[in-house]
Amino acid sequence: LQKGRYFQMKIAVAGIGYVGLSLSVLLAQKHEVVAFDIDDEKVKKVNQKTSPILDNKIDEYLSNKPLNLKATSKSQDAYDKAKYLIVATPTNYDSDK
Repeated sequence: LQKGRYFQMKIAVAGIGYVGLSLSVLLAQKHEVVAFDIDDEKVKKVNQKTSPILDNKIDEYLSNKPLNLKATSKSQDAYDKAKYLIVATPTNYDSDK
């Protein structure tokens, strides 16, 4: 690796909540990130470069920074050829659902 250069890899993030979206935005500054969520509205907003959660910094980064980030509700699209998978489940996780 050259100084100041990064090896870009595909990273999948499951969950577009506070943790998942924050990690996606952070990692998408240097890597290809595909965020997966079952909520189509969250997916749509991320792809439109708007935040589905209330967070001024995330809004700023989505709308103004060059990010290699896309969102999908199709798990195969997110996970296929990903080097890493980050699972960011809700804090009120219900194992029955």
